[in-house]
Amino acid sequence: MAMTPSRDGVLRFLSSYAILAVLAAVFLLAVMISDAFLQPKYLFNVIRQIAPVGIAAVGVTFVMILGGVDLSIGAIISLCAVVGAVLMDGQAANLPMAIALTCGIGALAGAFNGVVLAFSRVSPFILTLATGIAILGITQIFSGGTARGIVSPGFREFFNYRIDGVVPVLSLAFLAAVLVGVVIQKRTLFGQYVFLTGSNRRAALLGGIPVRGVIIAAYALSGLFGALGGLALLARSGVSSTLSGQGLEFQILAAVVLGGTTFEGGRGGVIGTLAGVLVLVIAFNIVNISGLPYHLQMVVMGLIIIAASAIYGQINARS
Repeated sequence: MAMTPSRDGVLRFLSSYAILAVLAAVFLLAVMISDAFLQPKYLFNVIRQIAPVGIAAVGVTFVMILGGVDLSIGAIISLCAVVGAVLMDGQAANLPMAIALTCGIGALAGAFNGVVLAFSRVSPFILTLATGIAILGITQIFSGGTARGIVSPGFREFFNYRIDGVVPVLSLAFLAAVLVGVVIQKRTLFGQYVFLTGSNRRAALLGGIPVRGVIIAAYALSGLFGALGGLALLARSGVSSTLSGQGLEFQILAAVVLGGTTFEGGRGGVIGTLAGVLVLVIAFNIVNISGLPYHLQMVVMGLIIIAASAIYGQINARS
């Protein structure tokens, strides 16, 4: 029997917004476990908690739409958190310079990945894994293996200030990063080129798209958002640990994939990544509230992510 237009429209809607259905399901589960999730102050604190991961995930989204991957992002976050603190040196006057140079270092690290990938046939997985290892080593050499630098006065206080006692500025910074990502994706020629290159690189080349430039720019953008994630982590904790970003790359990739951006490229988006980040952080908080032992929390959290991915995949399959 032919599919009716109304049913076709419903299935297209479900395919486009499947992650939102998953987010709603996970949120309802969280509310059933604790009514704290209904309190605005708690919810914004949850967003503040995941801000460094979420900000970095915005940049990684473009890399994965391109058909690539960035396993160096956790190391970039660590490096930029340390560099930011060292450049600040406890002086308010150093803050603009520290932020600008830190963002430049992150973008440069990302651009290095992009240049190598644009002019060689090396695997993005292998390259960014190796880059991450190298950056981790550079961070350890630069810092001497210990926390270095002093955060400028007012930096941490500003980002942790709660508007009306409810909304942390850091959570708004995360949402602002998402908005910037959406604008780049939807309103710029670069955003269109990323999708076209990720969908069919050969066709993009034949169509006159500067594919190498797009690759370099996408990875530089990932590094830039990674630097912003490092600064967000520094604002949240106030301490420039050399391993502060270790392991965050897996949370970032999980959030991006949960949001519907596939490793094959040409599909996904920043709004989906936002929803994926929220699914992750709600899952984290569910297991924390449950009071389970830490290692059991990791098991339960993994199962929640698997279940969310399965639900998402099932909705897409049906559409």
